[in-house]
Amino acid sequence: MQREQLADFLRRRREAIRPAEVGIADGPRRRTTGLRREEVAMLAGMSVDYVVRLEQGRSSQPSTQLLGALARALRLTDDERTHLFHLAGHQPPPAAGVARLARAGLVRMLDLLVDTPAMVLSDLGEVLAQNRMSILLTGDHSNLAGDRRYVAYRWFTDPRAREIHPPDEWERHARQQVADLRAVTGRRPGDPIVTGLVDRLQAASDDFRRLWSEHQVAVRRADRKTIVHPRVGHLLMDCETLVTPDLGQELVVLTPADDETREKLQLVRVLGVEEFPAAV
Repeated sequence: MQREQLADFLRRRREAIRPAEVGIADGPRRRTTGLRREEVAMLAGMSVDYVVRLEQGRSSQPSTQLLGALARALRLTDDERTHLFHLAGHQPPPAAGVARLARAGLVRMLDLLVDTPAMVLSDLGEVLAQNRMSILLTGDHSNLAGDRRYVAYRWFTDPRAREIHPPDEWERHARQQVADLRAVTGRRPGDPIVTGLVDRLQAASDDFRRLWSEHQVAVRRADRKTIVHPRVGHLLMDCETLVTPDLGQELVVLTPADDETREKLQLVRVLGVEEFPAAV
């Protein structure tokens, strides 16, 4: 761990970010260049004291999870993220797999979509980043562990995962999950992460095996779905999916499909996360 270099890098990256880039108002009395330490702490979900100790070169070695949170908070590019991990004495996360982080440009787009639910997914359906409205609408899915990271695994192994949609949409969503996973196996032939997930799903779910045997292939793009929220009920949402050039990550944006849903979404924003159930 290169403490002095790490401290200098974090401090300079913090000072280089304009508050507006991360959705923070830049008031007339602001004297700090870039972000304040407490703002970085808020964005990264860690204590202000730890951010201070990191920038002063007197912290313990940060975990890979903390480094990932800092990389997202500071909007680091892929090269900067790799450099951050090296300075902290860790191997950077691989280009694919469980340790991946949302691309900096996609995270910046999340910041711009203040009133619109949006999230960044990996090609295997791992939630890599969510904005506040996405969390208010469907819960926080960014810190799930093991196979529960994958939306398809939750869908076919945990009945609670389906409760976010009405029963008459379950078969359609199941087929979409399987067809999208089929497309990923074609793009990543022989990848043990992909084949392992498919094998575990086939062992765990008769429903998945039935649909997998049909060999349907389809990459999700535009869709219309109903979200069942515990406080405001059914919301009819249009779903647009923007995919990175390498097809490795996607930005999913949800917009209200009618006036009733638009009003309900505004109510969700007002209600906040009070009494929202844990993500499944």
